[in-house]
Amino acid sequence: MNDLNSPDASLIKEVQQLRSELAAIKKTNKKRTSALYKSEERFSLAMRGAMDGLWDWNIETNDIYYSPRWKSMLGYEENELDNTLDTWKNLIHPEDREPVLQAAHDYLSGKAQSFEIEMRMQHKNGHDVFVLSRAFLQKRQPGNKPVRLVGTHVDITERKRTADILEMIAVGHPAADIYNAIALMYEQRHSGLRCSMLELHGNKLLHGGAPSLPEEYCNAVHDLEYGPNVGSCGTSTYTGERVLVENIETDPKWEKIKHIALPHGMRCCWSEPIKNSSGKVLGSFAMYFNHTALPNQEQSNDLTTAARLAGIVMERDQSQKRIRALAFTDELTGLANRTRFYQVLNELIKISDNTKQRFSLLYIDMDGFKSINDSLGHDAGDLLLKSIAKRLQATSREIDFVARLSGDEFCIIVDENHGETTASKVAQSCLKAISQPLEITTRRLLPSCSIGIAHYPADGKDIPSLTKAADTSLYTAKERGKNQYAVYKSELAEAAKYRFQIEQSLREAIESQQINLVYQPQINIETGEFMGVEVLSRWHHPQLGNIPPSDFIPIAEKIGMIKPLTEWVLNTACHQAIAWKRQGLPALCMSVNISPKHFLDKGLTPLIQRILDKTDMVASELTLEVTESVVQTDDSNLSVFKELKNLGIQLAIDDFGTGYSSFASLKHLTVDCLKIDRYFINDMMDDSKSLLLVGSMIEMAHKLGYRIIAEGVETIEQLDTLKGLNCEAAQGYLFSKPVSPDDFSKLFHDASDN
Repeated sequence: MNDLNSPDASLIKEVQQLRSELAAIKKTNKKRTSALYKSEERFSLAMRGAMDGLWDWNIETNDIYYSPRWKSMLGYEENELDNTLDTWKNLIHPEDREPVLQAAHDYLSGKAQSFEIEMRMQHKNGHDVFVLSRAFLQKRQPGNKPVRLVGTHVDITERKRTADILEMIAVGHPAADIYNAIALMYEQRHSGLRCSMLELHGNKLLHGGAPSLPEEYCNAVHDLEYGPNVGSCGTSTYTGERVLVENIETDPKWEKIKHIALPHGMRCCWSEPIKNSSGKVLGSFAMYFNHTALPNQEQSNDLTTAARLAGIVMERDQSQKRIRALAFTDELTGLANRTRFYQVLNELIKISDNTKQRFSLLYIDMDGFKSINDSLGHDAGDLLLKSIAKRLQATSREIDFVARLSGDEFCIIVDENHGETTASKVAQSCLKAISQPLEITTRRLLPSCSIGIAHYPADGKDIPSLTKAADTSLYTAKERGKNQYAVYKSELAEAAKYRFQIEQSLREAIESQQINLVYQPQINIETGEFMGVEVLSRWHHPQLGNIPPSDFIPIAEKIGMIKPLTEWVLNTACHQAIAWKRQGLPALCMSVNISPKHFLDKGLTPLIQRILDKTDMVASELTLEVTESVVQTDDSNLSVFKELKNLGIQLAIDDFGTGYSSFASLKHLTVDCLKIDRYFINDMMDDSKSLLLVGSMIEMAHKLGYRIIAEGVETIEQLDTLKGLNCEAAQGYLFSKPVSPDDFSKLFHDASDN
């Protein structure tokens, strides 16, 4: 468009003509008053809208006036159009004609308060011009009869097309379509212009859009490497500056590639770098003409605005591509994420259904990852996960697909069309690779993982059944001791169903106190007297029968019910200890097992204090047993032992000797008793090494000031051996199985009578 401060020659001519007409009319007599009024009004309109096309319709005579600007807006000279109403009607786009005429009729008849409408009008060259038409009605008094309709036309083509392009951007049209729309908009503004947009990827220029350029040329410049003398666009994207080439044939920047452009009639090329909002070069916008030239001011301005508009599109498109990449990529490890995993798995199942191909799922879960986060921090955990991801990628074959599903859980989709044992071999390689030591934050770690394997289609023909089978086998690998893999079998599904039933029923069982407590005596080996009692949980399910603690305690931990279960057990056991005292039994130390997860909870010590206060239990008569898996040298863990000891509670390490840090941790502990695991007691009569270990544990414990209780004593021979090793206490079926409170009272009285 021309500058608003620079009216074109036709408009200047019109204003001068009207000014002369006005001066002449003012010299005439009063009979010319009406003509004077018309000319004053027309002059006012002309001065008010320097860029507007003016029209004036005399309704009474049906005469109509079109200003030179009105005609030139549509590509016509002043004498090329008749000043009739049919001229206006015929130039309106056929699809817009009826609505425009109806709007004019409604305004003239008083149904509408104003006239303002957008429409398309046909340019002399055949393309459409978008016009905003406004008008006001002059009426004669008296009678209020319409006599004239005077209005303006404003060319809103550029604004309209720009708005359309912005709408395409907003609703997410493909970038290539928007590039073409931008090119066409500017090509219509300048006869003979052809536009091109190239996207910069790395150091290569890729075709973006060029609707009027030959396909052969677009293919030739696609993937062109940019540089300081690589045509207009290659140079522009390299330097980040505008490049104007007046003559492609003679300009040295085109020396190496002019043979691509000249055969297609291209003689000049002006290129503007396309940049994002922060100034980074994204590509280039180029204008080509079939003649040698440099841009005039209007073309120069258009080159700038076109590149800016293309920059909005490119920046949005690249942002969307990054968003899509992030949507399918795990940000921490760079592996495919859960969403991408399910997408690939779904596609693979569809393909395999048709081709009868087979594949396997490997579900991989880190062993003890939570302890890494808890002891070393989440930053260390993230570093470990990154290392594991790299090891899995290095171990897997190129045809396999590796993803991180969540947390410390990974998955590998293994192609199974190259041998029966492929999945197992990949699993073995993963176990070996992951178990290699690594150093994180100056700490040497020995990571390990568990792997579950499921085969398609044998173990599942859809995503839910296949992933469930892989998850079931993973659970089995964990249950079997971790750092191994397990292959899915049908019996594993039955075990999973059993665990699910327990999980569904356990919450209600705990809340309604359907779980019972039984008590097993602890005997002084020297005197044979009862010195303590261990409380144990028992659950009888109506359908599943007796469910051992080894089955429901881990599930209670998993579903977050271990705390209420522990609180109920402690409260019930302490009340029972007080009840036995009232029955005349001597003070017996009541031992209660505490889950490792609950033991390290900050709320445990306050809970113990509340129960002691509530039940009047003597603190020194309560022993808390915890497995040595919680025995770590971290101050945060050792402080729990100190807090409980400050309450006067007795502390025992259960299943001593089966953990990985027993002896190294003893010097840090503030405990009272070590309980030797039944595994050693069972073997010591037949295995000299086991006997030696039991003797060593007893001797070491005594020297450190700890009491010893041997678990699982079932024979007189075992008891005599323990007595010879100076073990002071034992419990097991030799003395009594766990019994109800009443049976325990009877058992105690029977022992006392003997």
